[in-house]
Amino acid sequence: MAVVDANYNFIYVNVGCQGRISDGGVFNNTFFKKALEGNSLHLPPPRALPGKTTLTPFVLVADDAFPLSPNIMIPYSGIHDKGSKKRIFGYRLSRARRVSENAFGVLSACFRVFRSPMALQPEVATKVTMAAVYLHNFLRKTSSKSVYNPRGIFDSESTEDGELTLGLWRRDASSSLRSLSGVPRRSTTLAQSVRDEFADFFISPQGEVTFQHNK
Repeated sequence: MAVVDANYNFIYVNVGCQGRISDGGVFNNTFFKKALEGNSLHLPPPRALPGKTTLTPFVLVADDAFPLSPNIMIPYSGIHDKGSKKRIFGYRLSRARRVSENAFGVLSACFRVFRSPMALQPEVATKVTMAAVYLHNFLRKTSSKSVYNPRGIFDSESTEDGELTLGLWRRDASSSLRSLSGVPRRSTTLAQSVRDEFADFFISPQGEVTFQHNK
């Protein structure tokens, strides 16, 4: 499990969770979850979204493998009509999540050890994975950035019509990295109200993008 910033850098990584632990238990067994719930991650204080007065917390975007919380946003469950508030929220969330998908994709495309299960002891596999993550971040912050991540390597989206251009890493995107499965869980009223606040913002004049209603 990992957290990726807006610049495709890994800022938190948890490797080596035992296979007998369920997908839902992976997040529950991380230091990150405990720190997030204990308010010790030093997140910026809540702020009002543009055009809004309600203070809204800074959040991470995730898929339904994670629980909805005031600081973790996941899509609304179910199928929603095109142009509806919940459908638009899901689209905007998927646009943001694409950053982490691309970070994982580039990591796997460049470090081919991730193309198949590692025939290594767990401790060694953990070290190999962490070394690759550190190298990924290092190369993105040095003069080698243009070589490691050439133009077009990441997905890009037109700001005029939202047309998606797939990144070059997807041409050879086979990977043994496994996604987490969804975990049914009841969320708090506060978490739901935070999600609704973002959903309302995304359909407001200050927060909408013109092409989102067709997605």
